[in-house]
Amino acid sequence: MRRNNLDIYADILKVANQGAKKTQIVYRANLNFNILKTHMNVLMQRGFIEKTAKHYFTTDRGKDFVNSYQTIKTLTNEI
Repeated sequence: MRRNNLDIYADILKVANQGAKKTQIVYRANLNFNILKTHMNVLMQRGFIEKTAKHYFTTDRGKDFVNSYQTIKTLTNEI
C-alpha cells in the first residue's frame, strides 16, 4: 500500500521529534532526497518543523499534528 502525503508528513515529523539531520530523516522515513525536499518545504512553511544549523526539529504544532494523525489512524482502523 502506498503512503499518502499525510503518512509521509507524520513519518518525517516523528523522526525529527528529538532532532535529526536530513540524511537521518531520509533513511528513517524511507524516502529519497528529492521527495524529502518537497515535503520539508511544505512542513516548514506551515510551521510543523524548524531547522537549526545542522538539525531539523518538530515544533509543538508538528507534534500536535502527529498526535491528531495517530488518533485518526487508530479510529479508522476500528471501522
